[in-house]
Amino acid sequence: MFGPEGPTLRELAVQALSSVERGYDLLAPKFDHTPFRTPDAVLDAVAEAVAPLGPFTDGLDLCCGTGAGTRLLAGLCRRSVTGVDFSAGMLDVARRRVRSTGAPRIGWVRADARALPFTAAFDLVASFGAFGHFLPRELPGLCAQVRSALRPGGRFVFPVFAPPRPAHPAFWLLLGFDAAMRTRNALWRPPFVMYYRALRLGAMLGELERAGLAVELRVLPEFGRRADGSPRGRLVVAHRTDGPAPEVTPRRAV
Repeated sequence: MFGPEGPTLRELAVQALSSVERGYDLLAPKFDHTPFRTPDAVLDAVAEAVAPLGPFTDGLDLCCGTGAGTRLLAGLCRRSVTGVDFSAGMLDVARRRVRSTGAPRIGWVRADARALPFTAAFDLVASFGAFGHFLPRELPGLCAQVRSALRPGGRFVFPVFAPPRPAHPAFWLLLGFDAAMRTRNALWRPPFVMYYRALRLGAMLGELERAGLAVELRVLPEFGRRADGSPRGRLVVAHRTDGPAPEVTPRRAV
């Protein structure tokens, strides 16, 4: 499945019947040969959008997987980049594939994003494609953890994309995937939390603001616009401010 170097259907089935952590440990050696890895076009677009917000000293790749985003941060941060993930298998692959050849130094930490072992350690935190692993009730704690890891003035960034509409086959593919995962989790333990349609952008932005982050949306022009003129891709930039909460402008990408 996904080509000769990707996982087989049997391997995916074994992964899906495991816990999230164990499933990704199993998938890690072939993860970069699946559609689950963030495409380079997305990483490049985010790097271009984030660079003018710097300079940055220390960066954190939240839920780093095999390190695709860590490599991006290494091009934006001057002193250090840390990749954090709770899958030991994914971190092992990341260590082999993303190596430091000087500044910035690159480190790896095994930890749960809901209990980060950092306090005011980074001026840039980024995450790619990980939010489907968090249930809506976990968002307040996740956003609080991100804010705690940021230094005053630091930024949390992640890309978001307009969901496909019912006329597009991808709409039904994602709907079917989520339905299958909900059925699986109702019948099998441990659960495997991965839902493509569970996260609502408005809810996420609201939790970021409640955690003390000022939120801005920026267009990623590389992905064009929909028929109604709305952008297909946007970058969420959440800025840690200390003191009185700033006035937040309407969440309209510009």
